[in-house]
Amino acid sequence: MNARTDFVDRFGGVFEHSPWIAERAYDHGRIAEPLQANAVHQALCAEFRAASHAERMDVLRAHPDLAGKLAISGDLTQESKSEQAGAGLDRLSAAEHARFTELNTRYMSGFGFPFIIAVKGHDKDSILSAFETRIGNDQATEFETACAQVEKIAGFRITSLLAEM
Repeated sequence: MNARTDFVDRFGGVFEHSPWIAERAYDHGRIAEPLQANAVHQALCAEFRAASHAERMDVLRAHPDLAGKLAISGDLTQESKSEQAGAGLDRLSAAEHARFTELNTRYMSGFGFPFIIAVKGHDKDSILSAFETRIGNDQATEFETACAQVEKIAGFRITSLLAEM
Protein backbone atom coordinates (compact mmCIF):
# COMPACT_ATOMS: atom_id res chain seq x y z
CA MET A 1 0.00 0.00 0.00
CA ASN A 2 1.00 3.60 -0.33
CA ALA A 3 0.78 6.54 2.06
CA ARG A 4 -2.41 7.92 0.47
CA THR A 5 -4.18 4.57 0.71
CA ASP A 6 -3.04 4.13 4.31
CA PHE A 7 -4.28 7.61 5.22
CA VAL A 8 -7.67 7.15 3.56
CA ASP A 9 -8.07 3.68 5.08
CA ARG A 10 -7.41 5.12 8.53
CA PHE A 11 -9.29 8.44 8.32
CA GLY A 12 -11.83 7.88 5.54
CA GLY A 13 -14.61 7.10 8.01
CA VAL A 14 -14.05 10.10 10.27
CA PHE A 15 -16.80 11.96 8.42
CA GLU A 16 -19.59 9.35 8.35
CA HIS A 17 -19.38 7.25 5.14
CA SER A 18 -17.51 10.04 3.33
CA PRO A 19 -13.95 8.93 2.47
CA TRP A 20 -13.77 11.57 -0.26
CA ILE A 21 -12.95 14.15 2.43
CA ALA A 22 -9.79 12.30 3.46
CA GLU A 23 -8.92 11.68 -0.20
CA ARG A 24 -9.19 15.37 -1.06
CA ALA A 25 -7.22 16.45 2.02
CA TYR A 26 -4.41 14.12 1.05
CA ASP A 27 -4.53 15.03 -2.64
CA HIS A 28 -4.49 18.76 -1.87
CA GLY A 29 -1.30 18.41 0.17
CA ARG A 30 -2.97 19.22 3.48
CA ILE A 31 -1.55 16.14 5.24
CA ALA A 32 1.96 16.09 6.67
CA GLU A 33 3.87 13.62 8.80
CA PRO A 34 3.98 13.20 11.69
CA LEU A 35 0.22 13.07 11.92
CA GLN A 36 -1.11 15.28 14.71
CA ALA A 37 -4.77 15.34 15.71
CA ASN A 38 -5.25 19.09 15.38
CA ALA A 39 -3.54 19.28 11.99
CA VAL A 40 -5.45 16.31 10.56
CA HIS A 41 -8.70 17.72 11.93
CA GLN A 42 -8.03 21.13 10.36
CA ALA A 43 -7.14 19.53 7.02
CA LEU A 44 -10.28 17.39 6.87
CA CYS A 45 -12.54 20.23 8.05
CA ALA A 46 -11.07 22.52 5.39
CA GLU A 47 -12.09 20.01 2.71
CA PHE A 48 -15.54 19.59 4.24
CA ARG A 49 -16.06 23.36 4.29
CA ALA A 50 -14.80 23.70 0.70
CA ALA A 51 -17.27 21.08 -0.52
CA SER A 52 -20.46 22.04 -2.29
CA HIS A 53 -23.66 22.49 -0.32
CA ALA A 54 -24.96 19.23 -1.85
CA GLU A 55 -21.83 17.31 -0.80
CA ARG A 56 -22.06 18.67 2.74
CA MET A 57 -25.76 17.75 2.81
CA ASP A 58 -24.82 14.21 1.75
CA VAL A 59 -22.44 14.01 4.73
CA LEU A 60 -25.22 15.13 7.07
CA ARG A 61 -27.62 12.60 5.56
CA ALA A 62 -25.06 9.81 6.04
CA HIS A 63 -25.42 10.15 9.81
CA PRO A 64 -27.83 7.86 11.65
CA ASP A 65 -30.80 9.02 13.69
CA LEU A 66 -30.02 9.17 17.40
CA ALA A 67 -31.47 6.06 19.05
CA GLY A 68 -33.14 5.30 15.73
CA LYS A 69 -33.78 2.29 13.52
CA LEU A 70 -30.11 1.57 12.82
CA ALA A 71 -29.31 1.55 16.53
CA ILE A 72 -32.14 -0.87 17.23
CA SER A 73 -31.15 -3.20 14.41
CA GLY A 74 -27.46 -3.03 15.32
CA ASP A 75 -26.46 -1.54 11.95
CA LEU A 76 -24.62 1.56 13.20
CA THR A 77 -20.95 2.04 12.37
CA GLN A 78 -18.78 0.96 15.29
CA GLU A 79 -17.94 4.62 15.98
CA SER A 80 -21.60 5.69 16.08
CA LYS A 81 -22.55 2.70 18.21
CA SER A 82 -19.85 3.49 20.76
CA GLU A 83 -20.68 7.21 20.77
CA GLN A 84 -24.40 6.66 21.27
CA ALA A 85 -23.80 4.03 23.98
CA GLY A 86 -21.45 6.44 25.78
CA ALA A 87 -24.33 8.91 26.07
CA GLY A 88 -26.74 6.23 27.31
CA LEU A 89 -28.82 6.17 24.13
CA ASP A 90 -28.67 2.38 24.08
CA ARG A 91 -30.50 2.25 27.43
CA LEU A 92 -33.62 4.36 26.83
CA SER A 93 -36.98 3.59 28.39
CA ALA A 94 -39.90 2.98 26.03
CA ALA A 95 -41.17 6.52 26.67
CA GLU A 96 -37.73 8.06 26.02
CA HIS A 97 -37.34 6.05 22.84
CA ALA A 98 -40.78 7.21 21.68
CA ARG A 99 -39.75 10.84 22.32
CA PHE A 100 -36.52 10.44 20.34
CA THR A 101 -38.45 8.79 17.51
CA GLU A 102 -41.01 11.61 17.41
CA LEU A 103 -38.30 14.29 17.44
CA ASN A 104 -36.24 12.44 14.80
CA THR A 105 -39.28 12.30 12.51
CA ARG A 106 -40.14 15.99 12.97
CA TYR A 107 -36.54 17.08 12.57
CA MET A 108 -35.93 15.01 9.43
CA SER A 109 -39.11 16.25 7.79
CA GLY A 110 -38.21 19.85 8.65
CA PHE A 111 -34.54 19.86 7.70
CA GLY A 112 -33.99 16.92 5.33
CA PHE A 113 -31.19 15.39 7.41
CA PRO A 114 -31.03 13.70 10.82
CA PHE A 115 -30.38 15.57 14.06
CA ILE A 116 -26.62 15.50 14.64
CA ILE A 117 -24.88 16.25 17.90
CA ALA A 118 -21.44 15.29 19.14
CA VAL A 119 -22.70 13.16 22.02
CA LYS A 120 -19.40 12.93 23.89
CA GLY A 121 -19.89 14.69 27.21
CA HIS A 122 -23.67 14.55 26.87
CA ASP A 123 -26.29 12.31 28.40
CA LYS A 124 -29.77 11.54 27.11
CA ASP A 125 -31.30 14.50 28.96
CA SER A 126 -28.86 17.09 27.60
CA ILE A 127 -29.23 15.60 24.11
CA LEU A 128 -33.03 15.82 24.34
CA SER A 129 -32.75 19.42 25.54
CA ALA A 130 -30.51 20.34 22.58
CA PHE A 131 -32.85 18.46 20.23
CA GLU A 132 -35.89 20.38 21.49
CA THR A 133 -34.05 23.71 21.20
CA ARG A 134 -32.54 23.15 17.77
CA ILE A 135 -35.72 21.81 16.17
CA GLY A 136 -36.95 25.43 16.25
CA ASN A 137 -34.00 26.75 14.20
CA ASP A 138 -34.37 27.97 10.64
CA GLN A 139 -32.91 25.85 7.82
CA ALA A 140 -29.70 27.86 7.34
CA THR A 141 -28.90 28.03 11.05
CA GLU A 142 -29.51 24.34 11.57
CA PHE A 143 -27.47 23.36 8.51
CA GLU A 144 -24.48 25.29 9.89
CA THR A 145 -25.06 23.93 13.40
CA ALA A 146 -25.21 20.35 12.11
CA CYS A 147 -22.05 20.88 10.04
CA ALA A 148 -20.24 22.23 13.12
CA GLN A 149 -21.36 19.16 15.10
CA VAL A 150 -20.08 16.86 12.32
CA GLU A 151 -16.70 18.59 12.54
CA LYS A 152 -16.70 18.17 16.32
CA ILE A 153 -17.47 14.45 15.95
CA ALA A 154 -14.63 14.17 13.42
CA GLY A 155 -12.25 15.75 15.92
CA PHE A 156 -13.11 13.20 18.59
CA ARG A 157 -12.71 10.35 16.09
CA ILE A 158 -9.34 11.62 14.82
CA THR A 159 -8.01 11.95 18.37
CA SER A 160 -9.14 8.40 19.11
CA LEU A 161 -7.58 7.00 15.92
CA LEU A 162 -4.25 8.68 16.57
CA ALA A 163 -4.22 7.48 20.18
CA GLU A 164 -4.42 3.92 18.82
CA MET A 165 -1.25 4.37 16.73
